[in-house]
Amino acid sequence: MAQTATDQCNEEHAEASSKGSHGSFCWNELMTHDAQRAKKFYADTIGWTFDPMPMDGGTYWIAKAGDKMVGGIFEMNGPDFAGVPENWMPYLAVDDVDARVKKAVAAGATVMREPFDIPGVGRIAILHEPGGAAVGWMTPRPSER
Repeated sequence: MAQTATDQCNEEHAEASSKGSHGSFCWNELMTHDAQRAKKFYADTIGWTFDPMPMDGGTYWIAKAGDKMVGGIFEMNGPDFAGVPENWMPYLAVDDVDARVKKAVAAGATVMREPFDIPGVGRIAILHEPGGAAVGWMTPRPSER
């Protein structure tokens, strides 16, 4: 997840869009084992361009349609991702990720990754909802605009 995801959520919220507000989808991220292949596919078929964002262990790619950020590409490397199929990970904006994760667990969700902070972005948790679908929940950092 990147700084730009929070900016996207905040920008869309500021535009009175439902995206970025509590309970709305605010970001999508392709989790892939081959970022170069994925970038080529989406560039050739959709026309997206990509901006690199260095992160620990690799590069996160911001997908853009024109000047608008539309998602990200995260390359799954290492033993933690062995056998994990490629997938799109949606992120919901929530008002308090820690409190909401407690409610989710009480309602039958399982935590894949406990809440963690990404400097300049916000606080994120990854869950399996009771039906098994994976989803990210994010409390974006407050906008500095």
